[in-house]
Amino acid sequence: MSTVNDHYALHLAPIYVWMAGGAQAALQAGSDDIAALSALLPRTGRVVDLGAGFGMHSIPLAQAGFRVTALDTSKLLLETLSQLRGDLPILTVNDDLLNFRNYIAEAPAAVFCLGDTLTHLPSTTAVQTLCEQLAVALAENGVFVASFRDYSLPLTGERRFIPVRSDADRILTCFLEYQPETVWVHDILHERRDDHWHTRVSHYPKLRLAPGQLGKWLKAKGFAVTFAPGPRGMQQLTAKRLP
Repeated sequence: MSTVNDHYALHLAPIYVWMAGGAQAALQAGSDDIAALSALLPRTGRVVDLGAGFGMHSIPLAQAGFRVTALDTSKLLLETLSQLRGDLPILTVNDDLLNFRNYIAEAPAAVFCLGDTLTHLPSTTAVQTLCEQLAVALAENGVFVASFRDYSLPLTGERRFIPVRSDADRILTCFLEYQPETVWVHDILHERRDDHWHTRVSHYPKLRLAPGQLGKWLKAKGFAVTFAPGPRGMQQLTAKRLP
């Protein structure tokens, strides 16, 4: 059994930029995501990107004028972010997202947790802890934006097999195996090397996090919460900290 950190370090992180369609395409998609949120965001200030990866959203946020604190548990992905960011004002932090308050000296205007990162947390208790920390850390009228997949209703049959990306030398397929509180994500990677195909398989748990439950926890901490269809088939939550 792999932890989320092990799965990324040993299996996904080395191919993550490829999986996302390449750096240029991923950064353009991230820029489009941020542009779609522009009416909800302040013009400037400190923002935090939880699960920043290689900078798909951190880099567009910095290009839009924000000072960004980017957290991720993958050293390799943060190294890629550092290579891609140039001189943009992005502080990279290799740590668990629940520790983000240790790296901010001012109340952030916004905190982002995009791309299904929330479901990487180990338990619903950890999600509630994050909600509590957001209520303390965010500036007044600050916003929390999260996008994640709704695994609360299980897929069945062939729908559990999800083609992620493929080209002439690499094929990545995902298989979902549902448990009461988690879904086991099996990433099956075929790679061509020296005219031979090699297969590697790794799996890790994701939370079956129901959007309504997350909204309930945030409302209890003083947030106004809205949901909307998010990018790439995800749910998108926006929570504004009320005065």
